[in-house]
Amino acid sequence: MKTYIFLPPVSKPTGGVTVLRQMADILHQAGREARLVEREGGSWRPEGLADAAPVLAWNDLRLAPDDLWLVPEGWPNALAPGLEARSRCVVYVQNWAYLFSALPPGVAWSGLPVSFLAVSDPVAHFIRQATRQDAPVLRPGIDRAIFRRQDSRPTAARDKAVTVAFMPRKNKGVAAQIRAVFEHRNGPGAVRWLPIEGLDAFGVAKALNSAHIFLMTGFPEGCPLPPLEAMACGCLPVGFTGLGGWDYMRQVQADPRFMPWWPLREVAWSGNGLWCADGDVLDAALCLEQAADLIREGGPELDAVLAAGQETASAYSTERQRKSVLALWDAW
Repeated sequence: MKTYIFLPPVSKPTGGVTVLRQMADILHQAGREARLVEREGGSWRPEGLADAAPVLAWNDLRLAPDDLWLVPEGWPNALAPGLEARSRCVVYVQNWAYLFSALPPGVAWSGLPVSFLAVSDPVAHFIRQATRQDAPVLRPGIDRAIFRRQDSRPTAARDKAVTVAFMPRKNKGVAAQIRAVFEHRNGPGAVRWLPIEGLDAFGVAKALNSAHIFLMTGFPEGCPLPPLEAMACGCLPVGFTGLGGWDYMRQVQADPRFMPWWPLREVAWSGNGLWCADGDVLDAALCLEQAADLIREGGPELDAVLAAGQETASAYSTERQRKSVLALWDAW
């Protein structure tokens, strides 16, 4: 079985494209026949990957019935070559929010001979409820050699300087509202704000290692990697989950203002962050306030949360990802 993976044309860094390239490299390095298929040349490529899998131009694609054609969920039109060749067509749903966003008029998933692959357990639940189809879960991975705790951050308990990292590109307006509420309650100098943007993986890891808290403002999400990277670097994460984040996010608060109504899978770790409903600006600001107090106080409670974060991050390593990809392809 040859595997062909469609690469969407993107000009900016995206976690989804990184994961697709990681999958192709894993298969290729394991001796499987795997190729990436570019719709347009010159698309963005993540740094730090082996890029071992061959890259094929769209016009050179020739599929056969016993090939596997994998396409991310936001590009249903890219399924056409696989459908025409009667190949095994797999839709990898990396974000539940785009599953129905690009379907042509009059087309339904139920009418297409495709199967689904989910990036997380909440996404698999969404697919099951929305389409009545089951989907195996293939989680992404983070490089623990890059994203690791280096103990380079200052001690907030001594100088009261708590640094909050955040990514401005993730719902910028909502992030500004959270900051406004927090500063009205605590004063404009209560924390230091550290925007993370325009950095490669090594730069992100360095920035996270200089922060105490990571404020997650992104939603919707399939299985968000920034909070995992923050946990790996020793930050206390706070904020939104995007639904997909509940694959690994577990609540620290004994009496949280929000808990998901959908089922959560059992995990080995305990509470690893202060999480709130997507878009709930007030709760996010209150959680951020509680997190800053927790950082300043230190002690066993903080140590337990940070240790749970390390355990969580290790469960999403690139080595775990590699084993999962190969096991799934063996099953197929």
